Amino acid sequence: MNKIKIKNFGPIREGYQSDDGWMDIKKVTLFIGNQGSGKSVVAKLISTFTWIEKALTRGDYDKRYFERKNKLKNQYLTYHRLENYFPKPDNAVIDYRGESYNMLYENGNLTITDANNGSYSLPQIMYVPADRNFMANVRTPKALKQISPSLSEMVTEMINAGQAMKSPMLLPVNEETYVEYNKLNDIFYIKGKDYRIKLTEASSGFQSIVPLLLVSWYLSDSVQKQSANAKELLTSEQRERFRKRFKEINDNPNLTDELKRIALSELGKEFTKTAFINIVEEPEQNLYPSSQRGMLNSLTAFNNINRGNKLVMTTHSPYLINYLTIAVKAHLLKDKVRTPELEKKFHDIIPKNSTIHPDDLVIYELNEKDGTIIRLMDYNGLPSDENYLNQQLAESNELFAQLLEIQQSL
Repeated sequence: MNKIKIKNFGPIREGYQSDDGWMDIKKVTLFIGNQGSGKSVVAKLISTFTWIEKALTRGDYDKRYFERKNKLKNQYLTYHRLENYFPKPDNAVIDYRGESYNMLYENGNLTITDANNGSYSLPQIMYVPADRNFMANVRTPKALKQISPSLSEMVTEMINAGQAMKSPMLLPVNEETYVEYNKLNDIFYIKGKDYRIKLTEASSGFQSIVPLLLVSWYLSDSVQKQSANAKELLTSEQRERFRKRFKEINDNPNLTDELKRIALSELGKEFTKTAFINIVEEPEQNLYPSSQRGMLNSLTAFNNINRGNKLVMTTHSPYLINYLTIAVKAHLLKDKVRTPELEKKFHDIIPKNSTIHPDDLVIYELNEKDGTIIRLMDYNGLPSDENYLNQQLAESNELFAQLLEIQQSL
């Protein structure tokens, strides 16, 4: 299992308070906390180091390339605008344990070592930023790159998703609402029972959920198709042979750049993507609670398509934790539901392909006041109600009770 340890980086100071600071990156990983507590920072670091591990495993670069002084800071962390999160003096610690490589940033230097932790699933990595609503109104990757490189990449994948659509897609919100794509004019439409409008004219909720679900569907489906054709996951020995062959081609002085490109392309076909890592900021953005449930059920269904898939999320929504609890409880019950009547009742609550095994879920709470991180406890695999978001709901009830006390004293 992949793990990460973070200290003294941005708002995160002491970091995770258990397991010697190591946070597990499970199949479903959720980060909650106040704004500015570091939820997105952790998610972006997971994205960055997972991508570096992928590039190293595939042979795109060697370890020395990434270990160059300030390479991580000035080139790769700029993608997520994290280059200014290092303290002065720089005592940041970022330690990543992967299946193929381990990476440690400490004392201003990045050190990379082989991990060889069994087989490796080459991932398709997608980072879905909170400012994805821009996509509905600024459509070109070039224009979006000025706002956010991750948005530029996402709009490219959204167009790919539109091109791959064979029919309108039913959205898990409202009633009989679809998204469709006009390939000739490159326009997305929202279609209801008695209306059809451009996505640019739709509500902020639609402008948030449509890019998220389209890209998640397209990439999970693409990886699933590649996985079906893949022979098996690569072992450490096979990865090493792959890297040697990559280097032989790249260093061959007798090959032109075009011949190298063709040879590397053929070599890459032997190493197809077999996992989809979907990292989503605030998936609940601009959505009504019941729509949040439909959205989450879709994301977990995409996540369950492949064994190696992972879903990493940040949230301010207490509803998401409640719906994740339902997904875990449903997993514990689904194999016992057999009669048609119970099957229908179960499906009305949650589709069976959206459930989550208790061991596959972890929730971390970040504290902006002291820069610490704790793990939300669970009871028989179900997330605890004692979390920051529910505490905020309880606080509103307490404030109202105090107002009633004032009223009674008047």
